[in-house]
Amino acid sequence: MPVNFIPSLPEQLLPVKGVSLGITEAGIRKSGRKDLLVIALDDGANVAGIFTQNAFCAAPVAVAKEHLSNPDSRSSIRALAINTGNANAGTGKEGIAHARATCAELARLLSCASHQVLPFSTGVIMEPLPLEKIITGLPAAVADLKPDNWFAASQAIMTTDIVPKAVSKQISLDGMTVTVTGIAKGSGMIHPNMATMLSYIATDAALTQPLLEEIVRHAAAKSFNRITVDGDTSTNDAFILIGTGRAGNQAIVDKASPGFTALQDAVTEVAAWLAQAIVRDGEGATKFITIRIEGGRTPDECNQAAYAIARSPLVKTAFFASDPNLGRILAAIGYAGINGLDVNRLQLYLDDVLVAENGGRASGYREQDGQRVMKQSEITVRVVLDRGSASTTIWTCDLSYDYVKINADYRS
Repeated sequence: MPVNFIPSLPEQLLPVKGVSLGITEAGIRKSGRKDLLVIALDDGANVAGIFTQNAFCAAPVAVAKEHLSNPDSRSSIRALAINTGNANAGTGKEGIAHARATCAELARLLSCASHQVLPFSTGVIMEPLPLEKIITGLPAAVADLKPDNWFAASQAIMTTDIVPKAVSKQISLDGMTVTVTGIAKGSGMIHPNMATMLSYIATDAALTQPLLEEIVRHAAAKSFNRITVDGDTSTNDAFILIGTGRAGNQAIVDKASPGFTALQDAVTEVAAWLAQAIVRDGEGATKFITIRIEGGRTPDECNQAAYAIARSPLVKTAFFASDPNLGRILAAIGYAGINGLDVNRLQLYLDDVLVAENGGRASGYREQDGQRVMKQSEITVRVVLDRGSASTTIWTCDLSYDYVKINADYRS
């Protein structure tokens, strides 16, 4: 089960004015499960997105990026179509044609232009998208459109996820209540940039397109680009932020506008909650691990050290076994590629336990203290590089037998 994770209840997920969601069972890969989601937006909504950096990006990613780059589309996107069970990645020209056909059919059903629809897929790579099943299922998803469908939507985008991931937050701007609600899927193949994840966050706050793009970049940097489960970056990642402008607040037009920071913080908080939920639900995870690097010269070198630790199979399996074989952490820091690192100045902590300093085991460290921390379901690894004032925090999990089983049987 996910590590110390309590999913939101359906009644805790708040509708966002100007957003409706519809779900159906299209039988894309397996029958009897929600696997096709339509998110419909009122006219005038702004949409911004960040996508995978994988050069082998999926066909829907290519089409969605193309539609968002169209100056006529960004402030007039009317719908998103999301399917699970098939990634439509590694499918060549046929995959692009299928993504376009999905957009065209949903546009026909919603009476808008095809470039006003964004397609998304997740699932098995290098298998043809079952287009007919999607085309057949879209009318039922459209018929199901309603504003309070967020929980069902979070279920419809799951693949190997054990639990749905969704959360809401409200703030007050200009005396008006502003809602931020988001959903995400992801469990394995998780690593920046970004991860095998899809996330959709919507707010009814009124703000300009450039500021929406600013917030989506900031939120991703503090959330989805701070997680890793297994070090594999997917072909299909997407993080979409929607601003419908229906809350009634005075429009936020620049970063100095009252309310910009509060809204950015609210979106980032929702994104961070979803990102951590992905790690807690990591395939086979039994431990949730925070890695904090302090005292670096630059954020980049802090990230080098953090991800070297988080991606190491030896470190991750030691955490799974509750084995304080902590020299593996030092080894990972050593091969992280930090120029001029003085290992004699470095300090390594597990929670409050000082493990290493002066180039080796701390004089007061006792194996039983390390074991006590390693047995916990939540652990913080803190490394002090003593080179400067930069820092970073990322979240990861352990690597268990179940991770191998899940991925060995994924296509069965």
